[in-house]
Amino acid sequence: MAAAKCGHPAVNEAMVDIDIKSKSLQPHWYERYVQPCVAEVLGSALFIFIGCLSVVEDVEGAGRLQPALAHGLALGLTIAILGDISGGHFNPAVSLGVYLIGGLNTVMIIPYWVSQLCGGMIGAGLAKAVAASERYVNASGGAFSSITADEQIPSVLVGEIIMTTFLVLVVCMGAINGKTKTPLAPFCIGFTVTVDILAGGGVSGACMNPARAFGPAVVANYWDYHWVYWVGPMVAAFIVGTLVRLLIGDQTTRLFLK
Repeated sequence: MAAAKCGHPAVNEAMVDIDIKSKSLQPHWYERYVQPCVAEVLGSALFIFIGCLSVVEDVEGAGRLQPALAHGLALGLTIAILGDISGGHFNPAVSLGVYLIGGLNTVMIIPYWVSQLCGGMIGAGLAKAVAASERYVNASGGAFSSITADEQIPSVLVGEIIMTTFLVLVVCMGAINGKTKTPLAPFCIGFTVTVDILAGGGVSGACMNPARAFGPAVVANYWDYHWVYWVGPMVAAFIVGTLVRLLIGDQTTRLFLK
């Protein structure tokens, strides 16, 4: 104590070392704000490229199996390699759900959405560049074309809400909620996409992701009933946010326990 009061050199040097170490632990602004957006652009582009191409190049007779496996595996892998940088959202609905339970900074929600939509356009553009033109046109560029009449809208909308609720719930509970998160979250999330497509691909196309709908819609200029693939996933994000905040979250995510 006396040495500290007198400004003993050894103590001063120790305090300087502690101060330097504490400052070095603070992430650089690039790592906090720019790098996550870069990861979201890259991950979204890769995921949506694989997703669109799997639809365009769907082997005859494979049905929904090929797109389901391609989407699910691509998403799981991109989350596994980029998740520690950005959280591995690659989906505006997921970002909204994560934000609602406190897992994403307010200032990052809009940059994440912009990054994901840009990644979607890049991925869809790359799919168009490598796909056979005839197959690309026949598949509408991998855009969602399940709805052909207004009478289908209720079933498609409800299907998108339920399937996206499942997906966002797996993300929030498997990757963020302290009590239930698991290192297997990337593959749990990928498997969720796979089972959703296998189960609901014939109902709505199983989009669950506005960026996945937006990218090919822009590149292929296919906008029929496009709004459904925004409303359904975003409603699902609010449902999951409410469930986790009020009912099933732990002390870090439940609203009234903070």
